[in-house]
Amino acid sequence: MQNKTAEQDRTGMTRSADFNIAIVAQGGRLQYEAILFCASLREMSPLWQGRLFIAEPQPGPKWDGDPRIRGEDTRALLAELGAEILPFENRHFGQKYPYGNKIEMLNALPEGEPFVFFDTDTLITGELSDVPFDFDRPSASLRREGTWPKPELYGPGYAGIWKSLYDKFGLDFKSSLDLSEPDEFWRRYLYFNAGFFYYKCPHAFGALFLEYANAIRDDPPDTLVCQELDPWLDQVALPLVIHALGGGRDTLPEGWLDGATTCHYRLLPLLYARESDHVVEVLHHVCGPNRIKRVVKEYDPIKRMVYQRRGMKVRDMFDQDNLPRREQAIRNQIKRNGFWMR
Repeated sequence: MQNKTAEQDRTGMTRSADFNIAIVAQGGRLQYEAILFCASLREMSPLWQGRLFIAEPQPGPKWDGDPRIRGEDTRALLAELGAEILPFENRHFGQKYPYGNKIEMLNALPEGEPFVFFDTDTLITGELSDVPFDFDRPSASLRREGTWPKPELYGPGYAGIWKSLYDKFGLDFKSSLDLSEPDEFWRRYLYFNAGFFYYKCPHAFGALFLEYANAIRDDPPDTLVCQELDPWLDQVALPLVIHALGGGRDTLPEGWLDGATTCHYRLLPLLYARESDHVVEVLHHVCGPNRIKRVVKEYDPIKRMVYQRRGMKVRDMFDQDNLPRREQAIRNQIKRNGFWMR
């Protein structure tokens, strides 16, 4: 496929006229989230003209069972929504670290074509073709908390841990820092959520991502001796990859992804608790058609949260303009009231 030339969006910023979108889905929760993702993409972003890939891990020695999407109804609906199922093989991760799917699937995407990866637990809420991506300068989601590392009292701090990783791969640590943040505060150091990321070539991005993730897992610096890498390995390697490829935290203007055009809701109870009215409206709208309802109601959290309206009961428990500062507090309140599902 030959990429179209760049165009100007309504703000005058240069944007790519088309790019590929990739998600990963397998049997169970992810296949139903994939339907909501694809349906919201088609409904909310009619001007986007790229290819939509659903990367699907295949059975093999890295899996205890068959990880593929289950049910012909699901496959038929995804095809109707314009998705292309893209099989890929797990050679490095698989059952023991399924987050590695987003690393290993990149080599199956078309080489040399700009891509955006999204987690399946994402809704498209606006026109993606308006987003001013600079595919030469990659970035990822800044909607995150300081989940990694967790410095020990007598061990190295944030700077020591992160610098050891940059040194391991011959990267310049100082240029990655946000000097507007104080020393030893987690936001000073380049850190992303892996809910989305993008670049001009999935093979180049994927090769570096795989190299860094394997090296961190198999031969970590001594500073990581007390640090958990499961489930954080992908988010530890990701900022190093982005920095190595000339990207960073400020290459995409604020307010587009994780904003006006996408919502990484993570789990349906969290969506109802904290997201905007518009996000809830998009969810209900894309769940409305009978061809969608017939398939996604097989998944209990969607059936109960959306169709049986338990999600709106969760929503009534919170003031969306005055939420608890930490996600764990939101989770705990939902659990205490018996509405937690995943």
